[in-house]
Amino acid sequence: MNEPRPSRYPLLRRRRRTRGARRLWRPGTRLRLGIVLAIALIVLAAVVTLARRPSPPSANQLFARSLAALERGNIHASYADAQAAARAAPRAGIIQAVLARTLIDLGEGGAAEAALDRAVAVGFPNTRLHQLRAAASLLQGDPDTALSHVAQAAPRYANYASRVRARALAAKGQGADAQVELGDLVARSPGDAAAWTDLGRIRLSAGEVGGAAFAGAQAVRLAPRDPAALTLQGEIVRSRYGLVAALPWFEAALRSDAYYHPALIEYAGTLGDVGRAADAVTATRRALVSRPGSQQAYYLQAVIAARAGNRVLARRLLQLTGGVLGDTPGAMLLDGALAFADRQDEQAAGSWRRLVAAQPMNVAARRLLANALLRSGDAAGALGVMAPIVLRGDADAYTLRLASRASAILGHHAQASQLLDRAASGQRDPSAIFRSADALGALQAEASRAAGDPTYALGVIRGLASGGNVSQAVSQARALVTATPGAPAAQLAYGDTLVASGRYAEAVTAYGRAADLSFDEPVLLRLLDGYGRLGRARDAAATLALYLSQNPQSIVGGRVLGAWQLGGGEVGAAIETLEGVRVRAGDRDAGLLADLAMAYAQIGEGAVARIYGRAAYALSPMSAAVTDAYGVALVAAGDKNGARQLFDKAVALAPDDAVIRAHRAEIGEAAPAR
Repeated sequence: MNEPRPSRYPLLRRRRRTRGARRLWRPGTRLRLGIVLAIALIVLAAVVTLARRPSPPSANQLFARSLAALERGNIHASYADAQAAARAAPRAGIIQAVLARTLIDLGEGGAAEAALDRAVAVGFPNTRLHQLRAAASLLQGDPDTALSHVAQAAPRYANYASRVRARALAAKGQGADAQVELGDLVARSPGDAAAWTDLGRIRLSAGEVGGAAFAGAQAVRLAPRDPAALTLQGEIVRSRYGLVAALPWFEAALRSDAYYHPALIEYAGTLGDVGRAADAVTATRRALVSRPGSQQAYYLQAVIAARAGNRVLARRLLQLTGGVLGDTPGAMLLDGALAFADRQDEQAAGSWRRLVAAQPMNVAARRLLANALLRSGDAAGALGVMAPIVLRGDADAYTLRLASRASAILGHHAQASQLLDRAASGQRDPSAIFRSADALGALQAEASRAAGDPTYALGVIRGLASGGNVSQAVSQARALVTATPGAPAAQLAYGDTLVASGRYAEAVTAYGRAADLSFDEPVLLRLLDGYGRLGRARDAAATLALYLSQNPQSIVGGRVLGAWQLGGGEVGAAIETLEGVRVRAGDRDAGLLADLAMAYAQIGEGAVARIYGRAAYALSPMSAAVTDAYGVALVAAGDKNGARQLFDKAVALAPDDAVIRAHRAEIGEAAPAR
């Protein structure tokens, strides 16, 4: 018998109906619907954005922007817009011409010439491009071709052509003619800021700092945002007032154009000399972005690496310059220093020999060359290089010791002993005018052949003074100052001749005028010496403080300041100053080490004082001052018997020195033996 089927449970039936009703609204369906809606909204927003976005600038708009950027001094922005305009309208000759102009301002002569060729190829008249072709040729090192193009320039571009002509003449060594050309131009067009900038640049290169300062000021007044004018002004201010004062001018140039290569290079070099190495490296990296492969940027990086003691990196960076800067004094000095440190003496001698040939009165370069020659086995050559220094009464102890070694190697033992005695004594006569290696007649003949070049006139003045004809030297120096009042070298020469004739007050006045034009270490030392002779201690202190405020890394300035602080009883400050100098200069200055010995002895650090005193005495055992300082250090260290012997020796070396005699008296006699 069939049993009836069980009926379905009511709850089960309702559950199935509910699940069937909700099938369209399960979570996966909602997620897909949300994604579709989101995509639709994104597409709608994109359509609206595209509809509202402005159309890309036209070639004419880009061209106008390029001209505007050029007007406000942002050369890189002008170049970028001109390049974009040229891509948008490749057959617009005027755009190619403006592109060439921006490339010239960026120093890219080859690229500028290519842009000019493209302009001509699309129908732009070549007759309107000669002045730009001249500038491009000059940038590529061809001043003769530049002058040829200048001669063909249309009259409407006469000012630009005159500027290029002046720069080409200067490149050919005709600086006086270049200044005449630009002088005539600014007389005709006194509102031409670029002409004033070129005139200032050429005057500065010729050493006419006063004239350069006037021209630079005019350029900045007429074009206050022009990076070329601002960079020139920075260089002039650096020469006249110092490193720190120049930094704001370079920063102003970079505010106009953040990648203006000349400003970046000058800024980096100045930062490095101030001691801001990290900032200097940053500036060189920006310079390499501005001009990939910049030899100047690599050179500055090499200098920074060498100062940090990383010779391997410095050598690698110097090689990246490709030898382009090999004839510049800085590159020759650095190349020789790296080679000498790696004991490549002949290579170092080669670099420094070229430096001495270019700067025959550079005493430091002569010392370096002599050291390299001596270490390479050329004692005779070393002695010959040092001869102009050794003959002077103010020869330094290091040079005298080198000359003594060379004389001993050559078998001149008596001469070697004499030189060694001079070095050990530490006594130096007052500085005198550097003697010229050439005869006076030869110097006068050279000056006659180059009547417009004051360099040869300086040689004649030096020859007259070193030969004993001081009155005639003073007369010719005065005439040179009258002819070139803005040249610091002329003012220095005049001051030196006045010192040679004993007219110290007049000499200080001349040195002051030189300092207004170029406040460097030679001027500083002359002023300090002059003020010292005249008893003007306050003026000397103010001069040194001003110099160090602008040149905080100066070894010479720091050395003088430390000695003054020690003498004035500011022992803690003296130690800080002198230790900073020692870190930068090394441990070969007996006077510096003696001062440190005295300073540490005064604060009771006898052990430290003894170390410095011993090191100073080892360098200059016949110097009364050094011997006395070592004695003071031994007193502080508790060795009175040793100090007594040193004081006795110091008194024997300088019997009239009251300070040394006082030190000897203070220590008294040794107790009698029991």
